Amino acid sequence: MQQLLMNTKAFMAEAIHSQNPNPNPPPHETFHRFFDTWITQQNTYLEELVSAAKNHNHDQNGDDDDALVPLIERVVRHYEQYYHEKSDWERRDALAMLTPSWRSNLEDAFLWIGGWRPTLAVHLLYSKSGIQLDDKLEDLIRGLTTGDLGDLTPDQVKQIDELQKRTIHEERVFTEKLAKLQESVADRSMVEISNAVSEMIRRGNVAGNEAKVQSTLNSKNDEIETLLHMADDLRLEVLKAVVELLTPIQAVYFLIAAAELHLRLHEWGKKWSPQN
Repeated sequence: MQQLLMNTKAFMAEAIHSQNPNPNPPPHETFHRFFDTWITQQNTYLEELVSAAKNHNHDQNGDDDDALVPLIERVVRHYEQYYHEKSDWERRDALAMLTPSWRSNLEDAFLWIGGWRPTLAVHLLYSKSGIQLDDKLEDLIRGLTTGDLGDLTPDQVKQIDELQKRTIHEERVFTEKLAKLQESVADRSMVEISNAVSEMIRRGNVAGNEAKVQSTLNSKNDEIETLLHMADDLRLEVLKAVVELLTPIQAVYFLIAAAELHLRLHEWGKKWSPQN
């Protein structure tokens, strides 16, 4: 995995150098290149996951499950790499990361604080579980175990339900923080500075109060950055928690579903909702 990360970073560095001679390109452009590289690797991992699921033998007393663990760990580290890189760019330009230009209008419609809503991981798990349960219902009726997400144990369901409740609570806390931040655009400091600048413009002076304006906006940007970090931490935390609650083969099926949904939404968005 370390070699993979080194190769990925080397590819990024070469792409950035060759395509943009400017050593300090806009943050959203540089992260866009990283995202394109990352999503290409996600597609490669998806193929590996699908192959592993097809070749998995449920009857080998756990030996086959153990063989899946390294692949699962690589895929999870791939998500960790994404959020680590995203966090770095959020420190450089939080606003660009809050409204990512590399995502389509379709994807934008489902964003929550710069990314997917954490509870979607649980909804995805239950959806895939229901699909696999329906597909193998006859086997389950005969008392045969399937080992996939349609075969969740009562204890797993209980833990997933508890995770969902905790995540919903955290989401509500963050949503309230976002609402307060959005409302602060009309707070006293913003109203005062907007009035002061407007008065100066009326008098023909457009250069005054720039330092105060920058200071006021910087404070908002810092709050946005903090909220983005918190939301991303929760997204990764929930993803890893779901994986840890599952058996290796179940985790493989979950990661397949997650990658397929992400890749197809990104693909559909570029095809049917082009940016203007």
